[in-house]
Amino acid sequence: MQSQTTFSLSFWINATRAINNYSPVYARITVNGKRSNISLKRKVKISDWDSQKGGAKGSKQENRLLNRYLDLVKNRVYEAHDELVKEKVFVCAQSIKARFLGEDNEEYSLLTLVDYHNTQMSESLSYGTLKNYFTTQRYIKEFLNKKYKNQDVYLSQLTYRFLVDFEKYLRSYVPEDHQKPMENNTVMKHIQRLRKMVTLAYKMEWIDKDPFIKFKPTYIKKEREFLREDELQAIIEKAFKIERLTLVKDLFVFSCYTGLAYIDVMNLNEENISIGIDGNRWIITKRQKTKNNVKIPMLPIVEVLITKYKGHLKTKKIKTLFPRISNQKLNSYLKEIADLCGIQKNLTFHMARHTFATTVTLSNGVPIETVSKLLGHTKIATTQIYARVIEKKVSQDINVLREKLSSKTNKTNKASNQS
Repeated sequence: MQSQTTFSLSFWINATRAINNYSPVYARITVNGKRSNISLKRKVKISDWDSQKGGAKGSKQENRLLNRYLDLVKNRVYEAHDELVKEKVFVCAQSIKARFLGEDNEEYSLLTLVDYHNTQMSESLSYGTLKNYFTTQRYIKEFLNKKYKNQDVYLSQLTYRFLVDFEKYLRSYVPEDHQKPMENNTVMKHIQRLRKMVTLAYKMEWIDKDPFIKFKPTYIKKEREFLREDELQAIIEKAFKIERLTLVKDLFVFSCYTGLAYIDVMNLNEENISIGIDGNRWIITKRQKTKNNVKIPMLPIVEVLITKYKGHLKTKKIKTLFPRISNQKLNSYLKEIADLCGIQKNLTFHMARHTFATTVTLSNGVPIETVSKLLGHTKIATTQIYARVIEKKVSQDINVLREKLSSKTNKTNKASNQS
């Protein structure tokens, strides 16, 4: 179902195109701030135009006829809007204009598609994901201005060459602030978001062919950083006199032993604590990103942290397990914690999820199938991206194998000597 739209109609004249003091009259359709103009093939004397009322003034016959025509146009434009709403099709300034002119096959533009996608997905996508789409939208606009010297292009103009040029633009983009140039995978993420929007247009038959058919994204596999056991222990044992650092440390450690992402930790409340199948307390919640259910048995350190903040002034007010803090501030304070704990890695809150998957679970012999369940993944392949078996576990497994092989060799030698 389409989100609510704002729709208006106004009439205006373009004095810059006046000939002999007579100016052409236009209708302007505005939907959600986006405009589309219609030339009405009528002219009016500039001095006879009332810009506030949007019509001709005076009782002259030609002005009365013009105003009567404007009323007819107004009625027809509103009818076109109502027809599109009843048909449950996409309503925008261009589509209303096309219906009014009887040109319903008029092409949609790229930025119209982007606006439509972001509006339609505003309720189903998380705030963080939607924010990424807005960033991609900004880069598309900047690319169009620089490459095409235009504010928009029709979807039919999207070609393989367009995609290659857009990729090249992103790779060569130089930020004006302190940020670093985009890495390969960041560029591919923007291309991937554009691809999802273009696929939507293709499914809705706004375009005849998919320009991405021959385009192959090139991702570079990167190792997911996590904390080793000694690094995690250094944070756990570090005491801070500053309250904000103590809170951030506790939230990070909590995530290291539950595998929950930032937003899921922030949303936890007493209703998420239940008695599990084993008679112990479990965290039962739903991941905001994927809407998948997760059920996590509570380890002792998790119990301690929840108890610590029970009755806290801020948690009592908002009825959550932990006080709220923005993800941006949290990650900023984690940089301080890393420095104070002598950790050289780029410490982020999401690293806690990787640490849970590797140091806390897999390296301690928890099967990857169980880890996948705890992380809320539907595919083990996804878990393998987040969680790799660290060298310590590899060494332990090989030592076990070495002992077994050594034992077999000793038995074989012993049997040979006896014979």
